[in-house]
Amino acid sequence: MFAFNKTQRLLTKKDYNHVFEQAKKIVTSEFIILFRENNLGYARLGLALSKKMIAKAHDRNRIKRLIRESFRQKELPAVDMIFLARQGVAKQANSNINTRLGKSWEKLTSCFGK
Repeated sequence: MFAFNKTQRLLTKKDYNHVFEQAKKIVTSEFIILFRENNLGYARLGLALSKKMIAKAHDRNRIKRLIRESFRQKELPAVDMIFLARQGVAKQANSNINTRLGKSWEKLTSCFGK
């Protein structure tokens, strides 16, 4: 069974603050991805999709599901990352978001030369 385990998530305020302190950025029209290397040997994901950017709860949940599923399927370098939503992402179709996520994972991987 494939799952999004607890070990693959940023769970605590300390984890999030660690990324925010010295984050590098990847910016797309839909997301801002903040990331920082970790010493764990695997990638971890944090999501910060605010009501201000995505008003409806079902849209926030849909986008979170798309990000988590895309993250789960990729082999990524050992980084902690936080996804921040940008205005208008809720209007995008799932296929468009998946395409953008794929390009974002490629950019992230190329930053670490994996």
